[in-house]
Amino acid sequence: MKTAIRYYTKTGNTKRLAEAMGAALGIAALPLDAPIDEPVDLLLLGNSYYAFSIDPAVRNFIRSLDKTKVGKIVNFGSAAMLNSTYKKVKAEADAVGIPMDEREFHCRGEFKGIHKGRPNADDLRAAAEFAQAIASRA
Repeated sequence: MKTAIRYYTKTGNTKRLAEAMGAALGIAALPLDAPIDEPVDLLLLGNSYYAFSIDPAVRNFIRSLDKTKVGKIVNFGSAAMLNSTYKKVKAEADAVGIPMDEREFHCRGEFKGIHKGRPNADDLRAAAEFAQAIASRA
């Protein structure tokens, strides 16, 4: 099973999650500006809420995906205030014809002193375990 990890972050929290997942899977976690050039069965896509929505960079990345190269998107991320971006990401994925896995990973992220220290070591370990479980059962 071929897996890729791409992420978007402003604070570094989602990057830390992506890197933990990448280390667990033995693959590179790359920012959104790294295109998906080869077909992948799973795309682990990291993002968060910014101004109550996903960032336009995430929206544009999803819209740029070739549905013949991405089997399924798995959402993950962190946020200080809001929870899952799943519905926003799914709406974009649906528009380009790429299925979303129902499973996702989400944890709190530190922002301006809220949820200080998050994601923490337990969050990173949970993200790594999630990635391994997804990749083994996909």
